[in-house]
Amino acid sequence: MTGPTGPRRAGERALTVVPERPRNPFGLEPRRRAELEPARQSGPARDDTEVSRARLREQAAELRRVKDEYDSYRRRVRRERRSVGGVAVANVLTGLLPVLDAIDEARRHHDVVGGFEQVVNLLEGQLTALGLESFGAPGDPFDPARHEAVSFRCTDQVERPTCSVVLRPGYRVGEHLLRPAEVQVTGPPARP
Repeated sequence: MTGPTGPRRAGERALTVVPERPRNPFGLEPRRRAELEPARQSGPARDDTEVSRARLREQAAELRRVKDEYDSYRRRVRRERRSVGGVAVANVLTGLLPVLDAIDEARRHHDVVGGFEQVVNLLEGQLTALGLESFGAPGDPFDPARHEAVSFRCTDQVERPTCSVVLRPGYRVGEHLLRPAEVQVTGPPARP
């Protein structure tokens, strides 16, 4: 007996050659007709679709809640960082207040001249850039939250308590009061 490769020997099985299906040169298998036809919706399939849509809506709502919580967290952290930064700046500037008092004293004695004047101007410019504000001037209305009254004098020349002499200026940074201004207050006499 002969086979496809030549004569067959006794006890050998016959080799059957199955023709190979031609392959698509692009490596894609042809789609079946059922895959190409649109799926027909039946009762149970519609229920599954509605359930999936309901789940999708729940997950979208949960995602929105998580996003809102994260946005709130991010805003809170940003606010806390600014607050901590403000406190740090306030602490540093509080340490520099004796230097500013010494500069004011030197100005009163006309000792701020030459190179020292340039250093003072540069220092004051940098402190202003950090938000340091000086307050307390003669004629300002007295505010116990911002001024510390060292003495009080009565006169008919004013209608309300007024800062007449500023002994030491006050300083603040934003909402932080670093030091109240020390002032002498002039006010109207008490009326019976």
